Amino acid sequence: MLVVAITKLIFFFSRFSAATDTITQFKSLEDNTTLVSENGTFELGFFTPGSSSPNRYLGIWYKTIPVKTVVWVANRETPIKDNSTKLSITTQGNLVLLNENNNKVIWSTNTTTTTKAILVVAQLLDSGNFVLRDEKDTNPENYLWQSFDHPSDTILPGMKLGWDSKTGLNRRVAAWKNWDDPSPGDFTWAIALTSYPEEVMWKGPKEFYRSGPMKVFAYRFNGSFPYNSVINYTLVTNKEQVYLSYSMNDKSVVSRIVMNQSLYVRQRLTWINDSKAWRVSSQLPGDACDNYNICGAFGICVAGACKCLDGFRPKSVQNWTKMNWDQGCVHNQTWRCWEKNKDGFHKFSKMKAPDTKLSWVNESMTLEECRVKCWENCSCTAYANSDIGEGGSGCVIWFGDLLDLRVNEDGGQDVYVRWAVSETGVEDKSKKKVVVITSTISAIVVMLLVFIFICRSNNTKIKDIITWIKENNNERKQEDFELPLFDLASIEHATDHFSHHNKLGEGGFGPVYKGTLHDGLEIAVKRLLQTSQQGSKEFKNEVMLCAKLQHRNLVKVLGCCIQENEKLLVYEFMANKSLDFFLFDSSQSKLLDWPKRFSVANGIARGLLYLHQDSRLRIIHRDLKASNVLLDNEMNPKISDFGLARMCRGDQTEGNTNRVVGT
Repeated sequence: MLVVAITKLIFFFSRFSAATDTITQFKSLEDNTTLVSENGTFELGFFTPGSSSPNRYLGIWYKTIPVKTVVWVANRETPIKDNSTKLSITTQGNLVLLNENNNKVIWSTNTTTTTKAILVVAQLLDSGNFVLRDEKDTNPENYLWQSFDHPSDTILPGMKLGWDSKTGLNRRVAAWKNWDDPSPGDFTWAIALTSYPEEVMWKGPKEFYRSGPMKVFAYRFNGSFPYNSVINYTLVTNKEQVYLSYSMNDKSVVSRIVMNQSLYVRQRLTWINDSKAWRVSSQLPGDACDNYNICGAFGICVAGACKCLDGFRPKSVQNWTKMNWDQGCVHNQTWRCWEKNKDGFHKFSKMKAPDTKLSWVNESMTLEECRVKCWENCSCTAYANSDIGEGGSGCVIWFGDLLDLRVNEDGGQDVYVRWAVSETGVEDKSKKKVVVITSTISAIVVMLLVFIFICRSNNTKIKDIITWIKENNNERKQEDFELPLFDLASIEHATDHFSHHNKLGEGGFGPVYKGTLHDGLEIAVKRLLQTSQQGSKEFKNEVMLCAKLQHRNLVKVLGCCIQENEKLLVYEFMANKSLDFFLFDSSQSKLLDWPKRFSVANGIARGLLYLHQDSRLRIIHRDLKASNVLLDNEMNPKISDFGLARMCRGDQTEGNTNRVVGT
């Protein structure tokens, strides 16, 4: 009899356990009970956030992760004050949070069924989606309601960010106010439903960050870098829906995107099981240029600083020199649109497309038809392909001021900006010939007069004059490759006077320090020491090479500083250190699975191909090793340290070296 009783109890509890992911119209969820998804990944129940809040909320969190991480909250704006609340399904098929003491509805889905005689159930799925559905219908298209349509501060794989035009539903995300309060803060993220949709983040009513057109964004990750991305993005833009979602290429990776009100950043976090912690894989804004429209109209952000587009000048020179850039730029010359052939267009490459609020799109037009369309409208200031995939297609044109421009080396596009005809160089050909001939004759006459004057006054040899001309010509060439110069005081302030706690490492050149500029941009500063194994020659070599090189798999050099016996190189900061940090550490090496290792190998190969074949000069690194391969937030590899690099002619395949260098 005892065995029979125990068997019945086991059977009863196994049935109860099997049903713990679902509630029905006959079974409510009490405060002290939870639902667990079928594979045990997610759990739904009542919780108290933080450490000081007395309030209770209904939410969803990871069941398998020891650090309680809430990904969705139902009653964000209406906290529960006691434990007398239960989650129920009404006879009309509506989910409600009901206080049993006063029978007050705290939260509701406000959804009712349109079909009679169905049994409605609420189920927590393995994706983290909490759905309300007909018991017999598991088709996602027929869900009566789902939590994925009402995000809190987190986007999980499979969730959609964007619009359903049929119902008017706008899936948007808002950060928690703080760790103790999950009510919506002022840091929000959504899809801006313009004619050329894009992601936008707001800080209160003010636009804070803009992704650029979603079509360009989706192509950048799914088309341009298929080996680099651990994420697969899906973009849908049609009459019925406009949304962006993502999935993980490796399903075993636990990752989420969350809005952080404390730091005002949007972060993609990955769970690292070995360290039992969430690691920041990427975040936006990523640098100073990501902040919305910091350079004003027709201003473009490059490496954290602003400059006017070619053909434009600062609206206020005084403010511009003080780095007050928000007034932007204006045309050097007035447009003459009303006169035939009096203005044209200039091509700017690798651009983040301007703000799309005042834009117009036609998917079927060619780029030439787009140019004509823009040229015919005096309000049109720029045009481009609306889709950059497969060589480009479609047309987008902008009206009025061009806002929020930046150089985007990895995923930019060509944008054609309207100029006065005298700036574009498409003036009347006969006039142009006269100007060129006149200028050439004038130059020759001036050179002859100078030549005669020098010879007569100083009895200078012709050979000396030729040498002088060559030296000056070389100086002018070198000036073309100069990097932006940083002030020593600003570098010292950024690195806390090269403090030890900011030191990232040290090589033959000298130590490298982490720093933060006044605009929030994180940098790495390489400092040449007097006792360094490498000296001024290597420093000059690296400065010259870095000025020539631009590639997504080479570390970007932001500038240099040569002041008070200090020689400093300023780089973009690489959050994940160097490759040797992962390869030669038993715990860290586990983070580099085969797909990541393959991605790193591909990135290094692309960087070398550029150095050896595709750059303007053939460059041999001569010191390529794991410690000279740095990794960014997305674990993309970037080759660094060109102090020992050797330049060759474009047609040179072998050469001699005077000394043994490198690894």
